[in-house]
Amino acid sequence: MKKTVVLSGLVSFLIFCWAGFSLAGDLDVFKGLSGSLHIAGGTAHIKCEREAAKRIMKAYPEVNITIGGGGSGVGIKQVSEGLIDIGNTGRAPTSGEINRCDLKVFKFAIDGIGVIVNPERKITNISLDQVIAVFSGQITNWKELGGPDVPINVYTRDAESGTRKVFWKKALKKNQITKKAYFVRSNAAMKTAIGNDPFGIGYISLGVADRSVKLLALDSVFPSRENVRAGKYKIARGLYMNTKGTPKPLAKAFISYMLSPEGQRLVEKHGFLPVK
Repeated sequence: MKKTVVLSGLVSFLIFCWAGFSLAGDLDVFKGLSGSLHIAGGTAHIKCEREAAKRIMKAYPEVNITIGGGGSGVGIKQVSEGLIDIGNTGRAPTSGEINRCDLKVFKFAIDGIGVIVNPERKITNISLDQVIAVFSGQITNWKELGGPDVPINVYTRDAESGTRKVFWKKALKKNQITKKAYFVRSNAAMKTAIGNDPFGIGYISLGVADRSVKLLALDSVFPSRENVRAGKYKIARGLYMNTKGTPKPLAKAFISYMLSPEGQRLVEKHGFLPVK
């Protein structure tokens, strides 16, 4: 019995050590590096990257990482102007942007975009045709969707948003969004707006959505990670980190970390699909 206990304890110790060495190994890309790394752009990335930055700076206090939003357009603009080191985008940069800005593109996660309403709404499913009609202003009252006789408040993202561009292309089929829509500047702001408006409807990154809003099935397909992975839910996109030219040492290390086993586990933790 004593031998069994000793063996069990030894195995547990070895597993613990292996886990510690695994984590240390993923962070080793920052050995010998110091200075500041500035990241901005797409807002779906923020929570995941901020947790990564916290872990990195705890292990390497001489490294300082700042992460901001602004939208995918801002990410591309600022990285091309040398104002930031990594520009986040919630869409793939166009060939024109890549050539004009000399972008190097790194895809690190896969995300879905879901239609959301306030949890007070009883609706659970919406058709693609209804989505187009609501966001284009053809359907304007909840009673047309089986709800109360009150106007629908449509929320959308600003023109710099990669989330908006993907949703507009894949869900709205490039139909114009109603001019009566309210604008919000980030996925987090969209979540707050719909969570506070019982008659609102909008769209959001699946990695940002939580119980403060209700995700709707689209043509009876729920926007889950499993359905995105299986290709059943089509409103999906990659999340990208972009640099101007070859990434500098700190940017290269951060990208490597996000693509490492530990970084890809963070991707999953925050509601996205890993690319590795």
